[in-house]
Amino acid sequence: MAQTDTISSTNADLESARRVLKTEADALETLADSLDGPFSAALDLIDGATGRVVVTGMGKSGHVGNKIAATMASTGQPAFFVHPGEASHGDLGMIQSDDVVIALSNSGETAELSDIVAFTRRHRIGLIGMTRRPDSTLAEASDVALVIPDSPEACPMGLAPTTSTTVMLALGDALAVCLLERKGFTAQDFHKYHPGGKLGQRLLKVGDLMHTDDQLPLIEANTPMSDALIEMSQKSFGVVGVIDDDGALAGVITDGDLRRHMSADLVNQIAADVMTKGCVSVQPSQIASEALAVMNERKITSLFCVEAGKPVGIVHIHDCLRAGVA
Repeated sequence: MAQTDTISSTNADLESARRVLKTEADALETLADSLDGPFSAALDLIDGATGRVVVTGMGKSGHVGNKIAATMASTGQPAFFVHPGEASHGDLGMIQSDDVVIALSNSGETAELSDIVAFTRRHRIGLIGMTRRPDSTLAEASDVALVIPDSPEACPMGLAPTTSTTVMLALGDALAVCLLERKGFTAQDFHKYHPGGKLGQRLLKVGDLMHTDDQLPLIEANTPMSDALIEMSQKSFGVVGVIDDDGALAGVITDGDLRRHMSADLVNQIAADVMTKGCVSVQPSQIASEALAVMNERKITSLFCVEAGKPVGIVHIHDCLRAGVA
């Protein structure tokens, strides 16, 4: 192929790709501008239900529905996907009276959805229809109809589900995010549902990594430095915590403190004479990446974890690195 032909082919590909993205982006803008009362009503219906969200759809709408259900489930809203074909052969039993069903159909006339729609009507189960046609069977049967813009598909023949599925997916994301904001869903809550992978590593708590109980290097303020050195050596954190009479963390003794107080008389002193007062600490409920940031900023390798001022654990920078915290 000649170089000019290659360039021409590349330009045509890029022009086609940009047309697809522009078509779908325009539809998303239209969707954002069209949101009104039914969207809020759908949120109220889901938020007021005591059961789960059941998402269903056929074909490409089904694939989108699967993702919507997964997103909701991972952001604190119990949800799952039911295939309409399987529902007609026994899986209707998975849908309970306190659930809410979201049914996706571009045309609103998907025959495979009829059994689920009829089931929700018979048992007075909340039904949210997501469709392009406000006068469709699905829209008219629904308690709330979320009508997506009648925008052209990005496919040049106007047949392959492209724009319509993108808009449905985005509308599902909007529902999920609004619900998590209503519920006050936090990063700590998010970690409960994402313990694995990079996201799980980022959201690990200090309490998930800290060393506790007999592993804690702790001494009392009047402990002779000879014993403090033994405690530091045995626990291998390069630091020992000093507690007061109430068990609160009064200070720490680090390798640096030892160097600053190095003398022949060091072993005859007590911990209170050598310790650094007012040391920095973290709480077990804090995100581990925050503890790592503190250690990097202060150029230290360990942090005591305290609750109500009392040490309950210790975390080392290597604990964070081994867990993939960054």
